[in-house]
Amino acid sequence: MKTFLKWTFICVVLPAICVGGYALWIVFGNKASNPCNYATVGSISEPWGYERIDGDDAAYTSFLRSLPLMGRGAKVKLYTGGIARLQSLAYAVVDVPLLSNAEQCADVCMRMRAEYLFQTGQYGRIRFQDVNGRTLSYGGGSSRKAFERYLRNLYGVASTYSLSREMKTRRLCDMQPGDVFVYPARPGQKYGHAVMVVDVAVSKSGKKAFLLAEGNTPARNIHVLRNFENPFRSPWFMLDDEAEDLLLSVFHYHSKDLKHF
Repeated sequence: MKTFLKWTFICVVLPAICVGGYALWIVFGNKASNPCNYATVGSISEPWGYERIDGDDAAYTSFLRSLPLMGRGAKVKLYTGGIARLQSLAYAVVDVPLLSNAEQCADVCMRMRAEYLFQTGQYGRIRFQDVNGRTLSYGGGSSRKAFERYLRNLYGVASTYSLSREMKTRRLCDMQPGDVFVYPARPGQKYGHAVMVVDVAVSKSGKKAFLLAEGNTPARNIHVLRNFENPFRSPWFMLDDEAEDLLLSVFHYHSKDLKHF
């Protein structure tokens, strides 16, 4: 009888406690963001034994690493005001004001790319497709007002569908800063989702770790995601480049969902 109770506890009760505790940790866990009060994405400490890489576009990588972070304890707020739900998803809040209530997940990825091109004077390269496949090019030069107006118009006609179709697939093993995990709505899913790879580090053995940032629906502050599988709540995700399916925070992706501009 004692043996039966022992194995019942190990095989049934203990797993149930772990699953329940994990669920409670996600919903009610420590919501304090940026616990080490990092100033930028690039100042977030990489995992021990890893070094950051610049990828093929070192200037774009540098731009993403320079994204400023709000201080310790900052909340993810909705564009319309108020505090977003599930604060524990956010490891740190990016200190970049949203441009409209339509700036959601795919829009944030397009904006980060556009901001880099705008800030480096590459105005002619600022172009994205709408859901009908039509290319929308920016033509306002150095005018910040014209640039923001272009982005607001883009948000209304682009989506995860257009972003996924427009971008090129990248192999997981070749991941670089600036890549995007994106999928359009799938059977049984009403919405798609997109998250941006804002930094990548590599170990001596060639293993990669990466940071993700996202926007979401309804529109809210851009934020660096926590890795819920890491017991220390690190924002770094460890890449299995042979995986077919990936759980990134609470979002499921296929390996073919990694894209680049």
